[in-house]
Amino acid sequence: MPLRPFNIMEDKKSRVIAFIFARGGSKGLPGKNVRPLAGKPLIAHSIDIARRCQFVETVIVSTDDEEIAAVARSHGAEVPFMRPSELATDTAPEWLAWRHAIEWVRTQRGDFDIFLSLPATSPFRTVEDVEACVRTLEEDAATDVVVTVRAAERSPYFNMVVLNEDGKAELVIKPTSAVSRRQDAPVLYDITTVAYAARPQFILCAERLFDGIVRTVNVPAERALDIDTPYDFMLAEAIARHRFEA
Repeated sequence: MPLRPFNIMEDKKSRVIAFIFARGGSKGLPGKNVRPLAGKPLIAHSIDIARRCQFVETVIVSTDDEEIAAVARSHGAEVPFMRPSELATDTAPEWLAWRHAIEWVRTQRGDFDIFLSLPATSPFRTVEDVEACVRTLEEDAATDVVVTVRAAERSPYFNMVVLNEDGKAELVIKPTSAVSRRQDAPVLYDITTVAYAARPQFILCAERLFDGIVRTVNVPAERALDIDTPYDFMLAEAIARHRFEA
């Protein structure tokens, strides 16, 4: 069944706050959050999409980096606090940064209904992708979190291997029936960083994403790129030239 059209007046009861989590210590691609892409800093693409979503009350950037904070403010986001250094290391789970941001908002501005995370590293999402996540969460009271996914290109049933103790390759998951073609393998999806929509209380109480009831929104591959390496950024520049400059 197709999702109903998004109606901002109908959904006005939900208080939605968008967050962008962008720490300053990226090692794979230094300075990636403020690196220019299609004429503006990478993080600005996420801020712009969040600000175009009429149901979003405000856009808050959580960062430990003053340069990122300044860029975020210049593009219309709030940076009302700096992320504690212990939540901005290579090993600190972002889940804890999510909790910190939720607790800050609850303490300073009161309860809200939907936590919306729009990572800075996913610049090609659309407003419709974000709306679909919020709508999916609202339509099922039992759902704790909605994640975006894309069709997986590799399958542990067909073309992903591990090496055994003898150094020989084996399928990650051995199928119980013959799988001679990729089409015969179970349909699988990759989680993307396009958007996460969740109930704040779930994040505060759970230890990890899949502790709760998770639903998905499928996005096409061309909108699902997650920039983490120099190669990813090169690919993003090629996509941007086609998408933004054509």
